[in-house]
Amino acid sequence: MLNDPQPGFCAHPALGAPEQLALPAVKTVAFANIRADLRAHGGRWGAQGFWALVVYRFGRWRYGVRPALLRKLLSGLYKAAFKFVQVITGIELPCEVEIGRNFVIDHFGGIIISGYAKFGDNCRIRNGVCIGLSRVGDPCAPVIGNNVDIGSGAKLLGRITIGNNVLIGANSVVTRDVPANSVAMGVPAIISPRSEATAAQRVA
Repeated sequence: MLNDPQPGFCAHPALGAPEQLALPAVKTVAFANIRADLRAHGGRWGAQGFWALVVYRFGRWRYGVRPALLRKLLSGLYKAAFKFVQVITGIELPCEVEIGRNFVIDHFGGIIISGYAKFGDNCRIRNGVCIGLSRVGDPCAPVIGNNVDIGSGAKLLGRITIGNNVLIGANSVVTRDVPANSVAMGVPAIISPRSEATAAQRVA
């Protein structure tokens, strides 16, 4: 079950003791991140995944703005832009999500990511992907490693960790940890080692 993105406390196995989710200092790197996002999307200004990331970067950047009154005005602008992109693209990517470098949103529509989720570097998601809570009473979403490729329509839910170099098959439902160098496919997902042959296959 997905929840509205809110920053807060999360006692996740991959995080150790409960701690407040940190919002890193992004004031000096916001525009560099936008340029990197554009490169990751092949320089396509019309890519709707890139639009969602521009709004995401703006939402992160506003946390460092002073004075508080100006920050509140920018927060209102962010909320309007977030809702506009959500309606136009079908991508819900709140600024509380933590994402690494080279994050790519292929296609668009039906994408919902909880504000509690975390992504490493070089991750890719596609249309219909949902990453969120398994239940409202446990406000923790998946922690996703580096080089993770998530196929169309996949659902990743709850207090789980996805290791590095993992493929998640299209329409799979993942509710338990997936070790590094694995493939998860099916409903519920069956986990198997990732071979060179599997790595060459598309998941969407």
